[in-house]
Amino acid sequence: MRKLTYFIATTVDGFIGAPDGDADFIYSYVDPEFIGLLTAEYPETISSAGRKQLGIEDAAPKRFDAVIMGRNTYEPGLRAGMPSPYGHMREQYVVSRSLTTPPDPEVRLISGDLVARVREMKARDGLGIWLCGGADLAAQLADEIDEYVVKTYPVVVGTGMPMSRAGFGVRPLELTGCTALGGGQVVTSYDVKR
Repeated sequence: MRKLTYFIATTVDGFIGAPDGDADFIYSYVDPEFIGLLTAEYPETISSAGRKQLGIEDAAPKRFDAVIMGRNTYEPGLRAGMPSPYGHMREQYVVSRSLTTPPDPEVRLISGDLVARVREMKARDGLGIWLCGGADLAAQLADEIDEYVVKTYPVVVGTGMPMSRAGFGVRPLELTGCTALGGGQVVTSYDVKR
């Protein structure tokens, strides 16, 4: 059974973006050491354009061969001319009620029963499934997430888009890894206790 992993960047106080969802401020905390960790451990989570810039376009996926993103997460790449931001992955999904035609043939749309679709994906063979964002999607899939990998950046913003809009609910986790980097970033991983 494939795992659904919420692999997400956040501030120390748990926000993945500004109140309007803009997360560009996070990029100032992405330094060479952090890029080194991503290229070594999570190369598939770097966009196809980024992989080309880093000279790792042929790097094999290590953890994920499918990505699911919400329309708001997908939109900035689309505006920047990347209609297939993770073309190196076997499957790319965008969850949207407003898109009726995929902007790229490699991108599949999910507009119906998201939970049923994710369960169907998890039952197929392959590597893991990366839940790329955002807060509404994490809420809809709260009971389907098997693992969290949280990239925490050394900044507090006070308010903004939370990691999830799932509302209160106790969901116990087990710490499976923690890496602290020199720039103050911390990458923690947790399995969901079932």
